[in-house]
Amino acid sequence: MAEQEYIAEMRHITKRFPGVVANNDISLSIRKGEIFALLGENGAGKSTLMSILFGLYEPDEGELIIRGKPVRISSPSHAAKLSIGMVHQHFRLVENFTVTENIVLGLEPTRRLLGLLPYVDLKTANREIAELSRRYGLEVEPTAVIEEIGVSMRQRVEILKMLYRGAEILIFDEPTAMLAPQEIEYLLKILLSLREGGKTIILISHKLAEIKQVADRCAILNRGKLVGLFDVADTSTQQMASVMVGRELAPEEPPPPMEFGAEVLRVDKLNVLNIDKFPVVKDVSFGVRAGEIFAIAGVDGNGQVEVADAIAGLAKLHSGTITLAGTDITGASIRERTELGLAFVPEDRQSTGLVLDFALDRNLALRRYYKLPINVRGVLNNRAISDDAVGLIEQYDIRAGRGGATQVRSMSGGNQQKAIVAREIETGAGLMIFVQPTRGLDIGATRAIHRHILDQRALGKAILLISLELDEVMALADTVGVMYGGEMTRIAPLSDLSYDEIGAYMMGVGNSAEVTE
Repeated sequence: MAEQEYIAEMRHITKRFPGVVANNDISLSIRKGEIFALLGENGAGKSTLMSILFGLYEPDEGELIIRGKPVRISSPSHAAKLSIGMVHQHFRLVENFTVTENIVLGLEPTRRLLGLLPYVDLKTANREIAELSRRYGLEVEPTAVIEEIGVSMRQRVEILKMLYRGAEILIFDEPTAMLAPQEIEYLLKILLSLREGGKTIILISHKLAEIKQVADRCAILNRGKLVGLFDVADTSTQQMASVMVGRELAPEEPPPPMEFGAEVLRVDKLNVLNIDKFPVVKDVSFGVRAGEIFAIAGVDGNGQVEVADAIAGLAKLHSGTITLAGTDITGASIRERTELGLAFVPEDRQSTGLVLDFALDRNLALRRYYKLPINVRGVLNNRAISDDAVGLIEQYDIRAGRGGATQVRSMSGGNQQKAIVAREIETGAGLMIFVQPTRGLDIGATRAIHRHILDQRALGKAILLISLELDEVMALADTVGVMYGGEMTRIAPLSDLSYDEIGAYMMGVGNSAEVTE
C-alpha cells in the first residue's frame, strides 16, 4: 500500500512512567477509512498509546506522522486541529450543562446584541446539534441536561463533540464497557456507518466478539510491546485471545453444583426513590443463601444498581427491610454493615470504589484501616500496610509500576478494578456484592475475577451479582432475578431459564406474576 494511504502513523513510540515502560518501541500505521482495533490486557499500554495520538501525553521517543507529515501533538486542542477526536472510557462532560452546551463548548456560535454585546446563540446551536445528530443517526435531545440522561445518551454526546469539531480520526476507548447489549448493537452500527462516511476509527476494546463484528485490522499489545498485527476476518477470537494473554486459554468450565446453606441476605418489599422522589425500585423481595450466586440481570437503568446500593448503605430506602445474617440492617451505618459481614464492589470504581489520589497500598487497606495490625492504638502501621499490599498485588495480579506506592489514579481501569476486588474479598465477609465486576476488563482479568467469585462461592459465601453482561450471568449464576422498570419480574434457578428467556424478561416481555423463589 502506498504510504500516503495511511492517515496516521506512530513510529517507534516509547513512553515511560515511574517504574514502568507503558509503550515500548511501538510502530503502527492506520489506513484511511478503516476500523482499526487495539487489543491487550489491562495495563498493556493501549490507552497510553492513544493518549499520545490525542495529545494528552508526549512520547519520550518516536514520532507521529499525520497525513504523511511529521507532527508534534502537544495538546488535545492541537489534535482537534488535526481532525483527531477521542471518546474516553470515563466521559468528560459538564454535568449541569445541556447536551448542546457540552458539544459546542469552546466553539459556541455567537451573535451581538444591538451589534455590540456578544452572546451565545443557543437557539442556532440547538438547531445545529439536532441536524448533526440526525445526519449521523445519533439521536439526542439538545436541551436535555447531562446529569438527567443515561450512559448511552452521554456517549452519543461525546461522539457528537468530535463530529462537531470536524474529526476524521475517531478514537474510542472501551466504548461498550458501560452499555447494555441492545445499546452495544446500536453503537456498533454507528461505527460502521461512520466508516462508510469516510471516518477512520481506532477502537480500544477487550470484547473480541465486537472486534470480529466491526474491525478490519487489529493490533495486540502485551506489557507495552506490540506482539501481533492481524486481519480480523482471517483471525479467530481464540487466536486473538491467546496472543493477548500470551498463552492458550481453555474454555471456562461451568461452576459445579453447590448445596446451599442458610439464607444470609433477605430483602423484603424494598422501595427506593431517586433524587426527584420518583420510585426506581418497587417492592423488590428476594433472598441469597450461603454458597449461592444470585444474579440480577437487566438493562441498565432498571433499578438493579439501586438495589445493590441500598443493601450496601449507599442509597436511602423509602420503605422495606434488609436482613443480613439474621440482623436487621435497614438503618445500619456502612461501618456496621461491614462489621456484620458485607463486602461491596461498586459499579463506579473511580467515584465510589477508590480514593484516586491515595497510593495503592492505602486503598487496599481502606476496609481495615481501623483494625490490627494496620492500626495500632489509633496510629497507622505503615509497614503492615505495605506488607499487606505486597501480598495482595501478587495474589490478584495487580499491575502497578511502583507497587503499593503507585498512585491509583495512574493505574489502568482494569487494575483499579482488581484492587477493589482484592480489598473486598480479603474482608472475609459472608455476603459479597459484585456490581459489574468485570466492566472494561480484558478476557484474562475477567476470567481471574470469575475464578475469585467462584472460589468465594465454594467457601460458602452468599454472593449477589449485578451484571449487564448476560453471558456473565449465564456463566456464574445459580439463581437469576430479572429486573425491569424497577420491579423484579422473574426469579428462577438458572437451569430453568434459557438465554433468550432472560433476554425477553430484560426487555419487559414477561409476567410479574411469575416471580417465584
